[in-house]
Amino acid sequence: MAKKETKTNAMRILESEGIAYTLHTYETDDDLIDGLSVARKCNEDPEQVFKTLVTVGNDGEHYVFAVPVAQKLDLKACAKAVGAKHVEMIPQKELLPLTGYIHGGCSPIGMKKKFKTVFDETIVLFDTILVSGGRVGTQVEVNSDDLLKITDGIAAPIGIDE
Repeated sequence: MAKKETKTNAMRILESEGIAYTLHTYETDDDLIDGLSVARKCNEDPEQVFKTLVTVGNDGEHYVFAVPVAQKLDLKACAKAVGAKHVEMIPQKELLPLTGYIHGGCSPIGMKKKFKTVFDETIVLFDTILVSGGRVGTQVEVNSDDLLKITDGIAAPIGIDE
């Protein structure tokens, strides 16, 4: 019997807000769940597939940043975008209790709490982008404007090439 695909919190929120999305799934048996591997498995442009990263600022606030999977965060630019002196990545063990998501399945949509969210400025180059669907093995493709709206996100130059 086929396994029934359950909706994630991110998917439920998109649906409850009437925001259309396309679900993309990929195999995880090979343990290749890094962003570039996910983009390849989904047959999508890595510039259009964004990874979600969670940081903490010197002010004690948590911030969410999303950049294309082939990039890394420019932490100085991130701090500037949120008005903090500096930000740093949170330890991986803090991700689940803070957001409700695990590493590799962290979506900017539907975290336990709403955090200030910043997408790399390249989001405006695409009609849609892909972000984690809230579970390893899932991506949701969402209209860029809708994604900014539902996350109360802003666009800023926060990504740099790895």
